[in-house]
Amino acid sequence: MSKKLLALTGNDAAAYAMKQINPDVVAAYPITPQTSLMEKFAQFVADGELDTEIVLVESEHSAMSACVGASSAGARVMTATSSQGLALMWEIVYIASSYRLPIVMPLVNRALSGPINIHCDHSDAMGIRDSGWIQLWAENAQEVYDNLLQAIRIAENSDILLPVVVNYDGFIISHAIENMYLYDDAEVKKFVGEYKPKYTLLDPKKPTTFGGFDLPDYYFEHRRQMADAMTRSAKVIADVAKEFSKICGREYKFIEGYKLEDAEVAIVALGSTVGTARAVVDELREKGVKAGLLKIRMFRPFPENEIEDALKHLKAIAVLDRADSLNAVGGPLFDEIRAALYNKSTIPVVNYVYGLGGRDMGLVEINKVYSDLAETAKTGKAKDLVTYLGVRE
Repeated sequence: MSKKLLALTGNDAAAYAMKQINPDVVAAYPITPQTSLMEKFAQFVADGELDTEIVLVESEHSAMSACVGASSAGARVMTATSSQGLALMWEIVYIASSYRLPIVMPLVNRALSGPINIHCDHSDAMGIRDSGWIQLWAENAQEVYDNLLQAIRIAENSDILLPVVVNYDGFIISHAIENMYLYDDAEVKKFVGEYKPKYTLLDPKKPTTFGGFDLPDYYFEHRRQMADAMTRSAKVIADVAKEFSKICGREYKFIEGYKLEDAEVAIVALGSTVGTARAVVDELREKGVKAGLLKIRMFRPFPENEIEDALKHLKAIAVLDRADSLNAVGGPLFDEIRAALYNKSTIPVVNYVYGLGGRDMGLVEINKVYSDLAETAKTGKAKDLVTYLGVRE
């Protein structure tokens, strides 16, 4: 295995992964903070470093529509977007998964309007959590690159054929420069492999229909098939990660605990905040506080059993949400964690909604969460079920 250490932004890392994947078709529309990703990728194509057909479109709705058309024809297809761009794709996002098209999309997470905001939160990704797309989350630029290479294999597995979105935090990861490893082109090419579509509109010997009108006599069965594929995808995601470990030297799991085994209190989080929380855990451990951390890498399918097993020994749990469901009972990750533990645990679980619209989530804020958790662990009861962390009341 050969790899080289470089300093790249998250968007550059995503563009480099796309270059090595060399998809047949990429259709995308620029939107901050995704724009520099597509600029970098387009430069690779313009320089003749790969032969991808870039489809220039007038909107994200058209971008996803072009992806659906190209993927239905049997092409390996990728796109990328953020925030309102994903919202504009909304109708076609569902069509891509229902047609069982293995499209892969980096999603550079950004707040949804309104008010207008171009900075990071997770409301865009949470908007499509029930759309039938597999969701992977990255903590840093290395994981953006690694997840994208794995995403192609997961999506195109003939037993799955579901689209995959790879999430990473806008500006925090997309525009920050980090040291990371890039793997040898030949090794990546061998790992990704040649895409051989199971179905294609262009095979006259095997006529196939995409987009047929699905009345009550079959619609339900087709939705059930999607659900079954999502369930099966967990094993494929694990198998692909194990194979990928031969390239990267480490194995990606559905979840990742940090000093969690002997912890009494812990935070559950997605994305770049995990790195900040890890630093706080280290500080608290030096003070004798048994603090831990659980990172969710795979959000769809939701790894319920693994999460339950990882958290079952704790005295108090805080779930961090960089999105608000506006349902008056907490954020989307909180809902999922509580559902996973329902009837299986009496551990107090509380929710902190934080960082909306790009507001900083620093050491002070995370220390406060652990301080609150320590009090909850003593009393066995949480003072507040949901807290808006760092907001002016």
